[in-house]
Amino acid sequence: MKQQAILNVDIEQGIINKNIYGHFTEHLGRCIYEGIWVGEDSPIPNTKGIRNDVIEALKKLNIPVLRWPGGCFADEYHWKDGVGPREKRKRMVNTHWGGVIENNHFGTHEFMLLCEILECEPYICGNVGSGTVQEMAEWVEYMTFDGESPMANWRKENGQEKPWKLPYFGVGNENWGCGGNMRPEYYSDLYRNYQTYVRNYNGNKIYKIAGGASGDDYNWTEVLMRESAHHMDGLSLHHYTIPGEWNEKGAATGFPEHEWFVTMKKALFMETLIRNHGTIMDKYDPKKRVGMIIDEWGTWLDPEPGTNPGFLYQQNSIRDAVVAALHFHIFHEHCDRVQMANIAQTVNVLQAMILTEGANMVMTPTYHIFEMYKVHQGAQKIASVINSNNYEFKGESLPQISLTASKNEDGTVHVGICNIDHNNEAELKMDIRGLAVENAKIEGRILTATTIDAHNSFEESHKVSPKEFTEFCIGEKGLDVILPPMSVVVLSII
Repeated sequence: MKQQAILNVDIEQGIINKNIYGHFTEHLGRCIYEGIWVGEDSPIPNTKGIRNDVIEALKKLNIPVLRWPGGCFADEYHWKDGVGPREKRKRMVNTHWGGVIENNHFGTHEFMLLCEILECEPYICGNVGSGTVQEMAEWVEYMTFDGESPMANWRKENGQEKPWKLPYFGVGNENWGCGGNMRPEYYSDLYRNYQTYVRNYNGNKIYKIAGGASGDDYNWTEVLMRESAHHMDGLSLHHYTIPGEWNEKGAATGFPEHEWFVTMKKALFMETLIRNHGTIMDKYDPKKRVGMIIDEWGTWLDPEPGTNPGFLYQQNSIRDAVVAALHFHIFHEHCDRVQMANIAQTVNVLQAMILTEGANMVMTPTYHIFEMYKVHQGAQKIASVINSNNYEFKGESLPQISLTASKNEDGTVHVGICNIDHNNEAELKMDIRGLAVENAKIEGRILTATTIDAHNSFEESHKVSPKEFTEFCIGEKGLDVILPPMSVVVLSII
């Protein structure tokens, strides 16, 4: 049966913050080292130690904001160990991720250089779990103070004469768990204390982000908003899509058919989390001044066989791509509250954009979703409703079709559509109001595959990649679209 959607192009519902398309790089496995940083003496082509092929690929995504250095690593990271001559930097054990030696060759200066090359804004996460107020205060001073001070002078000695702009700073990470196993009441008091010394120097206004809840821990949000909302600009939320149980996450490829359905179901749970946490935030912040910052999200699957389990290296299939698109639809729907999201993680870890192996690099299906959907960054969300058929599997059902739409400054409308059904195509009739579709120029792109675990490998790097989409026809009031199984389509209507 043909499904129906209505797009009201002339009803605008708010700006889709470009930061919803943010990224996250942690000192975890091969994300930083090998994935981004190879060092200036590496045979892999690089710019001041940062590998050129990865940079070239990432620049095509228009990355707006990049979170660093963690994650769990942030609350054992002492920033002073990562500045100054590299050969003199202190070596440490990365106790969270694989017990490997961290040589601190990638530190504050290198991260800021990475952001400069990518033309994105830095989002730094500070150490509350094992750090001090003084340490955090001096880091902010080191990065942003333009004047005479011990930290500013040290920065200049280390080669950075002018301060950097630092728009976003997180005060701790997952302090309910790896960041200190704290109660919300205790962390809330610590947050109030630490954030006091995250100062705004020389006109650099820092957007302060408090460490928020994991999944459906609504009490954490209640306490933080009740006690500390007036001291924060944003409150984080972490939620991973895990097909299996915590200790049995499920394989990234070669997984059974039912895990496709379970993955879609768990991805859609993000809608419930945002709505419920948002309701609590509305109670204390009805004007929605405090942004919801979903700075860790994505699929968390079993590590690839034969790799260090502490490195969280997983393959990335068409399933992950559909999960990413569904999340963007949900984030767009809540663009009044969700002001940033950072997928975990950028290279070689969890739901990565890019996988590397020595000098080789491959872009994942998730990468292609970010590239296709970048057209929504900073655009006006437009009103849409959809009447979807059910996607049924072994007695359970989900909506088969998910849709989002936006309009950019020149009036171009972009429509993102997912068919999450892994077996059946979908026919969709779109009634487009407020736009003369019959006179418009329409172009389409699609990401799809023929098997549920289709992925790109170093041997077949373009197996899952965007193609031109033409399975639509223009009617009097809109479009008729035919979507293949497990597909993501982006239409541009000019």
